[in-house]
Amino acid sequence: MKTGVVIPSYNEHECIASLVAEIRKFVPEAEIVVVDDSPNEMTAGALKPFLGPATHLIRRKAKGGRGTAVIEGLKFLLARGVDYAVEMDADFSHPPSQIPELLAKASAEQLDLLIASRYLPNSQIRNWPATRRTFSFFSNKLARAVLSVPICDYTNGFRCYSRNAVGVIAETCGKLGTGFIALSEILVNLYYRGQRVGEVPTIFVNRVRGESSLNSGEISNALKGLFRIRGLKKQLKAQLKEKSQ
Repeated sequence: MKTGVVIPSYNEHECIASLVAEIRKFVPEAEIVVVDDSPNEMTAGALKPFLGPATHLIRRKAKGGRGTAVIEGLKFLLARGVDYAVEMDADFSHPPSQIPELLAKASAEQLDLLIASRYLPNSQIRNWPATRRTFSFFSNKLARAVLSVPICDYTNGFRCYSRNAVGVIAETCGKLGTGFIALSEILVNLYYRGQRVGEVPTIFVNRVRGESSLNSGEISNALKGLFRIRGLKKQLKAQLKEKSQ
């Protein structure tokens, strides 16, 4: 089973080298691609000693948003022939030690999308301020009410995709927003096209190094994008209904 890992990056020079080294401990043969939107070369410089046949850097000229970075990285991994691709943040919020579990569960249960969910009974969220925790909780409640996919965590970017799912994402996603809203766009595109979706508990740890790319503009765009994705949901549901008749 050939595995890939895509890491969107923005000013992550303090974390990226350690993260790549840690990933290699748990999935030594993985194709790793970092998609970097940083305004300087510091992240690229920190990653340079690791670059080689299985560790890649896509350096973009401007901040294009987390969503487009992930989609670009997934397209790259698709061309490299991976069977499964894992998406994760660059700041150690997502534990590399859990990658083998995600891969094993997705393969065993033939899932097209497996989400490491912060809101399952055995999950944990560590070191998040109360305001951020509250905002995330209610954002996910709103997303579920609007989009109706039966999962708990729409907004955690620690996910495992099958090759089939990556192909669907490459063809259909990235049209409704460039930032975190792409997580929900991908979810809706997969679920309402009949792909198999699941969740697994995770431990989410708030960053202690680097700089978050989430800001008020990202939040505003995500909330606006949510209702654009509702339109996509209706369109895909209608298509599924036509096929079943």
